[in-house]
Amino acid sequence: MRFLMMYKPADVKAAESGVPPTQAEMEAMGAFMEEFVKSGQLLAAEGCLPSASGARVRLANGKVTVTDGPFAESKELVAGFALVETKSKAEAIAIAERFLKVAGDGESEIRQVHEQPAV
Repeated sequence: MRFLMMYKPADVKAAESGVPPTQAEMEAMGAFMEEFVKSGQLLAAEGCLPSASGARVRLANGKVTVTDGPFAESKELVAGFALVETKSKAEAIAIAERFLKVAGDGESEIRQVHEQPAV
């Protein structure tokens, strides 16, 4: 089973500041990620730049609207993601719990990725 894990930090302003993590924070996250790469569970992971470099694209009633960042009104902002392979949702939740202990306050939304049946 594959799960998309989206990290939403509790402190959106800090995430939007563009200030990089400390060396200690980078080392802790690097060790965490390395463990899951070696196990084969981590398929991809990246942090997101501040929303000022992004855009939102909406379609409503046939009309496309593009809004450039930053998204100051956002109370929830995706700051990064990981794609993991696990045997169960419970295992993905356990990974998210460990990740949050390294990343800090916030939440990780976990969504199973739809997979086509083998032919």
